[in-house]
Amino acid sequence: MAVSPRPVAVALSWLTVVPIPRRLTDGEFDRALGGRVMAAVPVVGAFLGTVAALAAWGLSATNLPGALAGVLVVILLAVGTRGMHVDGVADTADGLGCYGPPERVTEVMRSGSVGPFGAATVAAILAVDALGFAALAGAHRWPELGLAVALGRVAAVVAARWTLSPAHTDGFGALVVGTQKASVAVWTVTAALAAGLVGGLGANDWFDTAGTIRAVAVTVVVIAATWLFTRHCARRMGGITGDVIGAAIELGTAIAVIGVLV
Repeated sequence: MAVSPRPVAVALSWLTVVPIPRRLTDGEFDRALGGRVMAAVPVVGAFLGTVAALAAWGLSATNLPGALAGVLVVILLAVGTRGMHVDGVADTADGLGCYGPPERVTEVMRSGSVGPFGAATVAAILAVDALGFAALAGAHRWPELGLAVALGRVAAVVAARWTLSPAHTDGFGALVVGTQKASVAVWTVTAALAAGLVGGLGANDWFDTAGTIRAVAVTVVVIAATWLFTRHCARRMGGITGDVIGAAIELGTAIAVIGVLV
């Protein structure tokens, strides 16, 4: 897995509002570059996780209620990522909630409107994130908050793995789905090692073995849940779309938040 400056720059320009010099992102964009960009998405996850953790740390020093601080961190992430993953959650939930063949599912997802399934799912995930972030910040567990955000972006790599195919011949999914193989293993191991370190440093003692085991277990659960979720989506939709990748990111983050708090 090679992560060079251009894929990282393109990933940042895709997934965040961070201004990136055009000389780093201009040029032909094909499936080969799409694969390299997807392999760099966890780097963006580490960046966003750090920003979220720092924001939670700063807000914890104010007199704001913990729940409001959690909501503000969620808003920061939504604004910082243009809300594209939240939109993916809504479209994916509406598609999975309808009846019919794959063509009908993707038709619903492409309609542009948000139905009851989508609205309810978005509300549930954002509530989990906000309350979870508040709980982690209140307990001064900012690194674990950042870890949860980063793990959601590792889930994106799993969602684009080599065993899946894009649902359409155009769009974001066609550029990235099915491109990730070695990167899935590399980022899974890297995430598990990082999670173990974060979990271990969250203790009052020199190192918390139980915290390490819990954090690594959470990583495994996020990867497994993403694998099963995307496989189900591929069956229902005839492949994976960009919306499903966005949904996997948000679902992975929510699962990680719950996991580190258990």
